[in-house]
Amino acid sequence: MIHWFEHRRGDEDMGQFEGKTAVVTGGSTGIGLATAKRLAAEGAHVFVTGRREAELDKAVAAIGDATAVPGDVSVAADVDRLYERVRERGRGVDVLFANAGINPVATLEELSEEVHDSIFDVNVKGTFLTVRKALPLLNAGAAVILTGSTAGAGGAAGMSAYGASKAAVRAYARAWAAELGGRGVRVNAVSPGPVKTPLWDEAFGERAEEMMAGVAAGLPAGRVADPDEIADAVLFLASPRSSFVYGANLYVDGGLNQI
Repeated sequence: MIHWFEHRRGDEDMGQFEGKTAVVTGGSTGIGLATAKRLAAEGAHVFVTGRREAELDKAVAAIGDATAVPGDVSVAADVDRLYERVRERGRGVDVLFANAGINPVATLEELSEEVHDSIFDVNVKGTFLTVRKALPLLNAGAAVILTGSTAGAGGAAGMSAYGASKAAVRAYARAWAAELGGRGVRVNAVSPGPVKTPLWDEAFGERAEEMMAGVAAGLPAGRVADPDEIADAVLFLASPRSSFVYGANLYVDGGLNQI
């Protein structure tokens, strides 16, 4: 099945990030990889980070103009190492996509303290470290985009810790937009709904396709998203086309939280 988004893009946006430097966390697969590819295709040099080095190397080969910096965003030393590589390039940061996240599915009864803390370490602390440590490198006019989720405003069973972590990310986007706007830095969030990424396999294993089909059946769109559709939204928030957008939360959810 060919969707409209696969052939609608023209040449008008090509090169809109020419000479820019972008940082994408969680860039090995899914939404992060799709966004990194688009940023590179439109002229940016992209620094990508992820915890699995072999997957990260494959991602860089697919992205093109990119630098891989393996690491865990919840570990301060790893984030420092990422930005040291960026600093060495000497061009600052124009686009920061704080995207890394995890989503172990567990009901309240099943949710262990260890799993709960791991979700908040990556999704909340990791987002904090990613943006906080980028501050000295953010160029005037830079765009910071945080990955939220429809779960941050909903109440999906088995996703309480994940939803709470994404609600925190939404709060970050609001406060940081107010704090950084004065230095010419825009902060916004993008909140995907169901997207066909490896997170489904990690969360549901052999039931992943069944679960996706069940969710898709309840959406006005009638399907889950392709990562490129989320990348479109991220690039909009990263570009001058969203120059008057501050602290927003852009839902890209097929209508899940809207209808």
